[in-house]
Amino acid sequence: MEETISLQEIFETLKKRIVMIISITLLAVCASAAVSYFYLTPKYETSAQVLISRAATGSSILSAANPFDSDQRYISTYNVILKSPYILDQVSERMNGTVTRGQLNNQVSVSQEGNSQVVTIRVNSSNPAEAVEIANVTAEVFRQGVMDLLRIDNIHILAPAELYNSSSPVSPNPTLNMAIAFVVGLMAAVGIAFLLEFLDNTIRTEEDVEKQLGLPVLGAITVMDQEQKLVNDRQLYSSRLERFTKGSERVGS
Repeated sequence: MEETISLQEIFETLKKRIVMIISITLLAVCASAAVSYFYLTPKYETSAQVLISRAATGSSILSAANPFDSDQRYISTYNVILKSPYILDQVSERMNGTVTRGQLNNQVSVSQEGNSQVVTIRVNSSNPAEAVEIANVTAEVFRQGVMDLLRIDNIHILAPAELYNSSSPVSPNPTLNMAIAFVVGLMAAVGIAFLLEFLDNTIRTEEDVEKQLGLPVLGAITVMDQEQKLVNDRQLYSSRLERFTKGSERVGS
């Protein structure tokens, strides 16, 4: 037999489990806030920009040996050089070994600004001052490294990293995390509510009897609370006492 569920049944299920739904949702939000504020380490990001001038690229030794079709290919080559061990080892050495090559490889990222000749070096770190230092040292080592490797002088530091630009952490984002936790917690709570309702086969009302057994209900025994039972007992006692009194009076007369 195919079962269907109505909007009223959905509403009744949510209403019956509303306390559980709210509790699970609040628990998820609180857990996300606790993890975001107390367990996750804040990450700061800063950037330095370098300009690859067009004038020098045409006269480079690399250009004469292997001419490129466009400046885009030069910039791609520079991006690979910047993330190479040759550059990162020098950056680590200038940082007095406080960061290793592997750490720098994870912290430093390189991107080109659109189709321009500007390359942005981004650095993330748990220490904003350290992020600024790494970005500026990397830019300077990269500029000098290109001069040594390709014998060209076409790299200029356009915008060095500054500390005030990295004063606010980029991650974690507690507000976003709590919003995600709210949505996920709410969906999970609603799903649990319907699952519990589906697994609950307890018969409580006449409608449940008809639904579960497919039989019509001919009668029902009313459940009385303790207060109503006391009232009924008093009424019954008063009625019997009244009949007994009237019977005694008739016998006496």
